[in-house]
This record gives sequence, structure tokens and C-alpha cells, in this order.
Amino acid sequence: MLLQIRVVVSFLFPVLLLTLSPLLAAETRDPSSHFFDETWGDLAEELETARAEAKKGILIFFELDECPFCHRMKRSVLNQPEVQEYFREHFRIFIIDIEGDVEMVDFQGNATTQKDFAFKDNRVRATPVMVFYDLDGKEVMRYTGATSGVEEFLWLGEFIAEAHYKTLRFTKYKRQKARAVRQTQ
Repeated sequence: MLLQIRVVVSFLFPVLLLTLSPLLAAETRDPSSHFFDETWGDLAEELETARAEAKKGILIFFELDECPFCHRMKRSVLNQPEVQEYFREHFRIFIIDIEGDVEMVDFQGNATTQKDFAFKDNRVRATPVMVFYDLDGKEVMRYTGATSGVEEFLWLGEFIAEAHYKTLRFTKYKRQKARAVRQTQ
């Protein structure tokens, strides 16, 4: 009897895996092509594009290649379709390597490098750092470190897109959202 069960399980498991694999694969998408926007590195020009597309602002994800928290964000949050769709609807989104020597143009039209833009202009010392800028290139919020998950990251996006940052701190907004979720459960 045990042998028969093993045979059935050994046969059904691969069939089940093959059947579910398209569904599992569809659950996540590569953030480099579905979350981050392509750019020529001219943030002044990107502001114009964001205005023309009626975005709420620009989000810059400052990262470091060796950063495990950056990788975790990409692997478990930024690869989620709901995150990608929400953020792409409301923001232009770019990634900047804090050690990068790639030349770029800042929001004021000045030539710089990714490294200088991160360290000198934005004082980024740890990663990841997510900085939201309004349509004038002014920083409106900075979040340092990985979020706890998809829900918190979506709340962060809502916090900026719905302009709650003008009247609340994110910690208070997050508590309100968590309380509302608990009440509906």
C-alpha cells in the first residue's frame, strides 16, 4: 500500500508542478523591465516626461550591487504585478547605483555621476533608499531600508500619490492603514 502511494505521488507531483508552473510564473515579473523605467539619465528631462504623463512625481531607488536588502526588495516586492502597476501608474521610477560612475544630469540640469548624485546631492549612505520627488524635483519623502513587504510598499506609494505626506508622517499613516485592515478582518 505504501509503495502504491509513493508511485501515485511520484507521478502526480510532476504533473501538478507542470500544471501550476505557468500560474506560479505569472505571479511575479522582472522589476528591471516591469517596475523601473528606462532612462538616458537626464532627470530634468524625466521631470518634463512625468509632468506630460500626469504622474505624481519621480521615485528613485538608490541601490548597491552587494546590498541584500535591495535584492530582497526586488525579489519579493518590486516583482509583484500589483506593485508594478500601481507605481508605474503614478510615478516615473529609476534606479541609481550609489557607486556608479555613469554620467547623468540632475533635476537642475547639472552634469554629475550616479555616485555623486547619491552621496553629495542626496546624502545616501545605506541602501536601499527610496526617495520620492515632486514634479519640481523637490524631495518630498525618503524611506531608508527595505519595506516589510508588498502591503507596506503599496501604502508608501499611496502616501505619496494621495499627498498624505503634506499632513502626516508615514508612520502614523501606516498605523492608520494597519488598524483599518485589522477592523475589516
